[in-house]
Amino acid sequence: MARAAAVTSTTPRPGEPDPLAATNRSGAVLSRLQLLVTRKLDGLLQGDYAGLLPGPGSEAGESREYRPGDDVRRMDWPVTARTTTPHVRRTVADRELETWLAVDLSASLDFGTGRWLKRDVVIAAAAAITHLTVRGGNRIGAVVGSGGDVPVPRRGRREPPPAGPGRLVRLPARSGRKEAQGMLRAIAGTEIRPGRGDLGALIDMLNRPPRRRGVAVVISDFLAPPAQWARPLRKLRVRQDLLAIEVVDPRELELPDVGVLPVVDPETGELHEVQTADPSLRHRYAAAAAAQRAEISAALRAAGAAHLRLRTDRDWLLDMVRFVAAQRHARTRGTTR
Repeated sequence: MARAAAVTSTTPRPGEPDPLAATNRSGAVLSRLQLLVTRKLDGLLQGDYAGLLPGPGSEAGESREYRPGDDVRRMDWPVTARTTTPHVRRTVADRELETWLAVDLSASLDFGTGRWLKRDVVIAAAAAITHLTVRGGNRIGAVVGSGGDVPVPRRGRREPPPAGPGRLVRLPARSGRKEAQGMLRAIAGTEIRPGRGDLGALIDMLNRPPRRRGVAVVISDFLAPPAQWARPLRKLRVRQDLLAIEVVDPRELELPDVGVLPVVDPETGELHEVQTADPSLRHRYAAAAAAQRAEISAALRAAGAAHLRLRTDRDWLLDMVRFVAAQRHARTRGTTR
């Protein structure tokens, strides 16, 4: 139920703008992002090759005493045995960080009732991550998914059609701001295609071929069932510092009282009419949406991913600044999360 309502406004009505205009709007948004991101985010990681997440590198450095919250996988057993005090091995930051983005642009992202569409927030988040990681000769690449096979609407059928692989595009990792801007233009220019995509297949593209340790960032609304993407995410975390950016619209969390509301899911083509004047229905919807978000958070936590939630009705850039500052504070205290 929460998923169907999340895509209500994507079907154009007479006199309303066509959702395909979002592609052109994304280009305009991208042109304003560079100055905005530079002004608020520049300097947060200046001179720091550790990237956005704790775990600053993969090369072995000196040891220090274990503190609560440290990653037990970095225990320095020889030093621990000699001193009889638990020690962990500190790591030296790599001088060239490789960052990969998995950008989900499936049909459910072409929706928004706040200040922006979810698609715009996805592109903005990709631009901010790019700005934070591209300096110092670091490389950044992306894989982009844009929906699956076109669905055939079926009345009275509750079971959605199986997910298709959709269109998956790989943009190779390169260094330099000019190349990074070209990558962002390619992402912003991606056309959202109807049909249900496969978020698990998109994430799995970052697992092949195996790469040296770096940073992986997955940007999506994560509305696909966790069973589809949780295992590839856990596999990705084995060798990568993992950040999951979840994009949420307020209408995905609760329904307004607006009478009869036509609800269309562009990923399945299913159409329903919902009586939002019913307070019990709105309560059940909010409870189901809260349970869905809790399941998503639990799956991301189980995968070992740092979790950042951005909303279309909030200042996404301020939320990102707070997140980066919290991660840096955690790292300076010697914790891993």
